[in-house]
Amino acid sequence: MTQIKKLIAQIKNNPQNVRFSDLVKICDHYFGEPRQKATSHYIYKTPWRGNPRVNIQNKKGKAKPYQVKQVLEAIAKLEQKASD
Repeated sequence: MTQIKKLIAQIKNNPQNVRFSDLVKICDHYFGEPRQKATSHYIYKTPWRGNPRVNIQNKKGKAKPYQVKQVLEAIAKLEQKASD
């Protein structure tokens, strides 16, 4: 199992306690470099229409749980489109 897959499995089990740096690794892997790296926000572009971004925020070294869930949903949508 790759490091990214292990990280995803860990955050699925506990989205409340995710290091921001781990979430950045996952987003970089799936969405490429962020289009914006503002102070505490990283914004990633996604390949579908609608709200075409994933926004994650660093809060004292941790990722916000609702943003972790949004990232997991975006990855699931990305993988579904790849399999279609």
